[in-house]
Amino acid sequence: MRGEVLHYDEDQGFGFITGADGNRYTFTREDLRREASMARGTTVEFQPGGGKARDIFSISAHPVSPTAIAPTATTAMPQASDTPATVAAQPQHFGRFAGSGPTEATGLWSYFWRALTQNYVNFAGRARRKEYWGYFLFWVISSIVVAGVGLFIDEAIGNFDGNESAVVTVGLCGLFLLATFLPSLGLTVRRIHDIGLSGWFYLLVFIPTIGSLIILVFALIPTQGRENQWGPVPAGVRI
Repeated sequence: MRGEVLHYDEDQGFGFITGADGNRYTFTREDLRREASMARGTTVEFQPGGGKARDIFSISAHPVSPTAIAPTATTAMPQASDTPATVAAQPQHFGRFAGSGPTEATGLWSYFWRALTQNYVNFAGRARRKEYWGYFLFWVISSIVVAGVGLFIDEAIGNFDGNESAVVTVGLCGLFLLATFLPSLGLTVRRIHDIGLSGWFYLLVFIPTIGSLIILVFALIPTQGRENQWGPVPAGVRI
C-alpha cells in the first residue's frame, strides 16, 4: 500500500504513516526495508497489518511541503495542455494532508463497524471519546437484540415450559461477548492512549470495586490536543 509519513522520531525509532485507505499506521525502525530519511511528507510503500506498517521503503526522495498541496494561481492544478503522463507523474498525497481522497467516517455507526472489522485486534493508535462511546452505544443495542432473539427462540421451542433454562439465550449472549471481547479491549486501550497514558493502565480494571470506575473516568477525559507517542490527534477532533 502507498502512504505518507506523518511523523518519524529517529532517536526513538518510532513513527506514523497515513495510508491510501485513510487509516493511520505505526512503525518502528525495524520495519524499514533499508535505512533512509523518513521526513514528514515522504511518500512510501508498505505492508499494512493490525494497525502497523511493515516492510517500508521510500519512493519519494524529496518530501513535499504541505503548502505545495494547495493549488496556486501559477501551478499545482493540471492544465488542459498537460498530457496524461505529466498528470500521473505529479506527487500524490493521502490522509489528513490530502487535497482530496479517502477520509475516515466519524459517525457513531462507522466507529462501531470499523471496530468490528479493520480494528478488530488493533491496540495501536488513539481513539477519541466519540469513537469509544459510539462503539459501546451500538454494543449495548446489539446485545439487547441478541438477547431478544435468544429469548424468542427459547420461548418458541418451549424451554420455559418446564425446568429447562434459557440455553439458547445464554449461548447467543456468550458468543456475542466472546466475539466482541478483543475489539472492546483494543478500543479501550486506544482510548487510554488518547489521553496520553499507557494502555497497560487498563489492568486497573482488576482492582475490586474502584477499578471499573477508574476506567470510566479515563473514558470521559477529553482528547489530548496534540500528537503524542501513540499517534496524531484523531480525525474529527477540533483543537
